Amino acid sequence: MTDQSMRSFLAALENKGELHHVERNVDTRFEIASVLSLRERGPAQLFTRVNDATMSVVGNLYNDRGRFACALDVPRAGLDALCVSALERPIAPKIVEDAPVQQIVHRQPLDIGSLLPVPHWFEREAAPYITAGVIVAKDPETGRRNVSIARLRLEGGNRLMAGIAKNHHLARIAEKAHHRGHDLEIAVAIGNHAAVLLGSQMYVGLGDDEFDIVGGLLGEPVELVKCKTVDLEVPAHAEIVLEGRLRPADLIEEGAVSEFPGFYVYYGPGIGVEIGCVTHRADAIYQAILPGYAAEHCLLGAVAIGATLTRDLQRSIPAVRRVFVADGGMGRLHAIITMHRPRLGEGKRAVILAMGLVNLLKLVTVVEDDIDPEDPRQVEWSLAARFRGHEDLLVLPGVRADRCDPLHEDLVVTKIGMIATTRPGDGEPGGRSEFVMPPRDVFERIRQNLHLY
Repeated sequence: MTDQSMRSFLAALENKGELHHVERNVDTRFEIASVLSLRERGPAQLFTRVNDATMSVVGNLYNDRGRFACALDVPRAGLDALCVSALERPIAPKIVEDAPVQQIVHRQPLDIGSLLPVPHWFEREAAPYITAGVIVAKDPETGRRNVSIARLRLEGGNRLMAGIAKNHHLARIAEKAHHRGHDLEIAVAIGNHAAVLLGSQMYVGLGDDEFDIVGGLLGEPVELVKCKTVDLEVPAHAEIVLEGRLRPADLIEEGAVSEFPGFYVYYGPGIGVEIGCVTHRADAIYQAILPGYAAEHCLLGAVAIGATLTRDLQRSIPAVRRVFVADGGMGRLHAIITMHRPRLGEGKRAVILAMGLVNLLKLVTVVEDDIDPEDPRQVEWSLAARFRGHEDLLVLPGVRADRCDPLHEDLVVTKIGMIATTRPGDGEPGGRSEFVMPPRDVFERIRQNLHLY
């Protein structure tokens, strides 16, 4: 049985010298945010003394693709394949009776801010936000689970505010509950295995249970435990769980909030949440994800979007090999599609299909599968050597955009595709794009014995 907790990964980071212990006292008000920002790409940060809290805080856990791969016990190069496999071969969860996350139980009256060391992130935000909370809910019509992440702001006492885009599945499920005249039960799991975080971000259909995908990532059923006060199941090996109700009729003005482009945005009102029970491990560790344009925040979306797009594009265009969602595009807006000898027009078709499937995308580059999409130098070379502007530039003005896009006007934006692939005959002996190299037999002999030179 795999260790399905966050702790096994913390131990692995500790053994590799990639877990930095911050032992001086830090304040949840902007100090944790400052340390995580200044050490955004380095070791994970474990804050052992946070105000007067009894819990430690950990952040910057998954600020590199290699970290996700390590947590899922695959080579870095195998991360995308594992994610696609999990989507295609999900494994249903398993219910257990006893769970570490329910060692301690708190019931009303509750003060979330006193129980949990929730960071206050940025200057213009009104209050602290829970940023790594995996939210579990059930569709009131079908009973099917939905697993996702949304920001949760502390409102004092047992009240939270949930910031949820109206097109997200959780918002649609909450609206269904509202039309039926009742609130929506939710549970929020904090401090999760990487498989739970990644699974919660997969772009799948309403009614698809993301916990099945988590099982596919783990290679075994994820263990869930029934909540104490709501009819939901949560990861048994999480650190903390909040049980409560989302109240669609209770609208709370949010004001300025950080978003992945790195700017403040103003989305209007969020939805009120009332928490009735908190459970946690006896020595719980609070997990925080630095929001805004930060590596971990961007990568969590990038890995999941890339995997789901790879699966979906391959169903229609077999030449597609991989979709890589780039960090520089905020893990949402820029993608590179690799294809194997695409036929004329297939590259443009892949661009249009990708943008149709993920409305966040607005710059998509198509390259051959001899190009490493994670290497900007190779991608730029491909544009220089294979991109013909008069034929291969696709400009789509006035396309529907996501509300998160920093440049949208009335929710539309211009989207661009660039097709940097070969033509028939390119790369053949004597062709315009034949690569220079020594004789292949010499080259392979040296490659196999390079350690002797």
